[in-house]
Amino acid sequence: MKRTNYLLLTFSLPLFFVFGTSCKSEKETKNIQEKTKAQLVETVVLENTTVARTVSFTSNLEAQEQVHLVPTSPGKVNKITVEVGSRVSKGQVLVEMDQTMLYQAKVQLATLTTEFNRMKILLSSGTVSQQAFDQIKSQYDVAKANADNLERNTFIRAPFAGVVSGKYMEAGEMYSGAPVPTIGKAAIVSLVQLTNVKAMINIPESYYPNVKNNMPAVIKCDVFPNKEIEGKLLQVYPIINPATHSFQAEISLQNPKEQLKPGMYCTVSLNLGQVEALVVPYQAVLKTQGANERYVFVNENGKAKRVFVALGQRFDDKVELLSDEIGVGTELVIVGQARLKTGDVLQVKSK
Repeated sequence: MKRTNYLLLTFSLPLFFVFGTSCKSEKETKNIQEKTKAQLVETVVLENTTVARTVSFTSNLEAQEQVHLVPTSPGKVNKITVEVGSRVSKGQVLVEMDQTMLYQAKVQLATLTTEFNRMKILLSSGTVSQQAFDQIKSQYDVAKANADNLERNTFIRAPFAGVVSGKYMEAGEMYSGAPVPTIGKAAIVSLVQLTNVKAMINIPESYYPNVKNNMPAVIKCDVFPNKEIEGKLLQVYPIINPATHSFQAEISLQNPKEQLKPGMYCTVSLNLGQVEALVVPYQAVLKTQGANERYVFVNENGKAKRVFVALGQRFDDKVELLSDEIGVGTELVIVGQARLKTGDVLQVKSK
């Protein structure tokens, strides 16, 4: 029995050493293979950077003031005193309508004016009652209001100094009140004021606390690519659109030389002050082929992990990253990321 145990021990010892040596050799080989497969990259640990938050929005310029002039009732157009491009002063007559109804109203008013003045004399002498005087006065007031209204709608005047931007009828035609197809509104002539123009922009609701009236704005138009125009935020609208989660703001621009025209495409930039942001080299961000998705790679426990991100503001060769999965302390791959896939072992190049 002892001899048998001795023989077993004699034979098992070499096998143990062989098996142990083999396991150690396989482990070392695996480590060498992993090191050989590791992707050499450079990384940076993210930290907050103080930046000036500037946001930009596209818009089209509009006239600060624009009106489409029409009478309150349909009628015949007797005369149009202006053409497209005519400069007019405030109060100038632009359109004359048929005067028949105005003539009748003036005759009626003249008769009631005579009667009203007579009743005032009789009232002062005690010849007529206050009730009789009040009845005549009411008729006179109604007739005068009617005549004044017809005067305004027969001789249509410019409500402000400006430029005629549209003429849609000719003398002798009947104005029916139907909308003009090109503008979608009823009009005989249109008038714009060009020394001031505006741009309406839609701003995401997340910026609402930072946007204030009278903030400065910088406007650039495609037709003047090298010119920056100063403006200001004239009005912040007080409601949020629930469909788009944005709100409107009106940007006002001085245009004394009238170089800016309504309809011009423009970009409006607002400086919302200093903020803390995660800013990274622009080349660190990759784009999915065939889509508009952006992503980066981070070093997570020595292995690559792909994280989808959104881009914020750009600063020269750097860009702001927006992602719930990335924050201060994240180790971002900035060199070698183009050849990575999730799970790749990383070998970080020492600096």
